[in-house]
Amino acid sequence: MLTGKKILLGVTGSIAAYKIPLLVRLLKKDGADVRVVMTPSAKDFVTPLTLSTLSGNPVLSHGFDAETGKWESHVELGLWADLFVVAPASANTIAKMTYGMADNYLLTVCLSAKCPIMFAPAMDLDMYKHQSTQQNIKTLIERGYIFVAPSSGELASGLCGEGRMEEPQKIYERIKLFFQTKRNFIGKKVLITAGPTYEAIDPVRFIGNHSSGLMGIEIARAFADQGAEVTLVLGPSNISPNRNNINVLPVTSAKEMFDAVMTFFPKTDIAVLSAAVADFRPEIVADQKIKKNPDADTITLKLVKTDDILKTIGSQKRDNQVVVGFALETENGIANAKKKLYTKNIDFIVLNEMNESGVGFKTKTNKISIINRNDEITEFELKPKSEVALDVLNAIYQYIKL
Repeated sequence: MLTGKKILLGVTGSIAAYKIPLLVRLLKKDGADVRVVMTPSAKDFVTPLTLSTLSGNPVLSHGFDAETGKWESHVELGLWADLFVVAPASANTIAKMTYGMADNYLLTVCLSAKCPIMFAPAMDLDMYKHQSTQQNIKTLIERGYIFVAPSSGELASGLCGEGRMEEPQKIYERIKLFFQTKRNFIGKKVLITAGPTYEAIDPVRFIGNHSSGLMGIEIARAFADQGAEVTLVLGPSNISPNRNNINVLPVTSAKEMFDAVMTFFPKTDIAVLSAAVADFRPEIVADQKIKKNPDADTITLKLVKTDDILKTIGSQKRDNQVVVGFALETENGIANAKKKLYTKNIDFIVLNEMNESGVGFKTKTNKISIINRNDEITEFELKPKSEVALDVLNAIYQYIKL
C-alpha cells in the first residue's frame, strides 16, 4: 500500500513520543521510506538511535554538524517528502507552526515542505482546551494541514479527557487513507470562484457579505489533491489554500471576478462557481468619504446589477465543459435552486439552505443538496466542508463518466 511513498516524520517533545517507534515500524512494514526529524526536547523521551534503527535512516535534529561541518539541507528534505507527519505535535510546536517560527530544524523543514502536512496533537487536557491552542489548530486546518484529532483517555498528568495522541495504528491508517485518495482529475483544468466580493461605496465603505471562502477553498484543495490544474479566483478572504499547485487570483469586486473568470473559462474543463458574488453595486462610487449630513437622517444609494458570471459562462460553455453553480437560499430552496439551474444553463447546482443548523457563512460545516438537469436531488448530511468538497467532486466525476 505504501511502497515507494516517502514519509517524513517529525517528533516533538511530548511523553507520547514513546509511541513513535511503533508508528515507524508500521510504516516501514508497509513499504514506506521513512525519515525522522526530532526537536531537541523530543530526545528526552525517545532516542535517535531507536528511530534510526527502525527507519533505516539517520535521524536529524540539527541542520549543521559542528564536528564534521556537514550541512543537512532542510529545503531538500522538505522537497523529498510525499507527506510530512508531525507526531506527537506538542502545544509549543503547534503554536510555532501557526506563526511561522523556525527556531529548530523540524520547524525549518516545516516551512520548506512542499508536501501536505499532517499533525497529531499530544498534550494535557487544559492545554488542549485552551483558547490559544484551539485557535492555532483551527488556523492550521484552514491552511490545509491535515488534523488527526487526539483521543480521550487517561493523560500523563492523571487527568482524563481529550489531549492524548491518537494511537499509532490509527495514525498509520490515516496516512494510508491519505495515499488512497483518488486521482480522478489528472490533466483537467479547473476554475473555481470563492469568497465574497466587496462593492465600493466610497474609499472607506463597501457593500459585502460574510462569506469566508472556505467552501470554495476546500473544493480547490480537493481538486488539486486529485491531480487537477486549479485556478482559484478568490475574493477577500483570510484563508489560504496552502497548496503550491493552486494558482490563486485575488480579486475584490464582482467586476474583477467577472473579468478573471472570462479570461480563464475558455481554457477550462470544469468550472465550479461557489463565490458569494454581490448582485448589486453602487452606480456611483464617491471619490471622497461620504460625510454625515446633520440635517438628514437617511442617505440614498442607487444600486445597479453586477454582471451575472454564472449566466454568462453558462451561455458560452461548450459541450465538453462542465459548469457547477452554488445556491445559498433562505426560503423555497429547492424551487429557487432549480430555477437557477435552468436559467443559467449549467450542469448541476449545489444548494445550501441557511435555515439549516451548521450551514452558512463562517461555519466549518455544510449540508448540501445536489440537483442535476434531470431534476434528481441528492441530499447529504451535515459534515465538515472538506468532506462536502469530496461529495461535490464525486458528483462531477460521475457526471463526466456518463
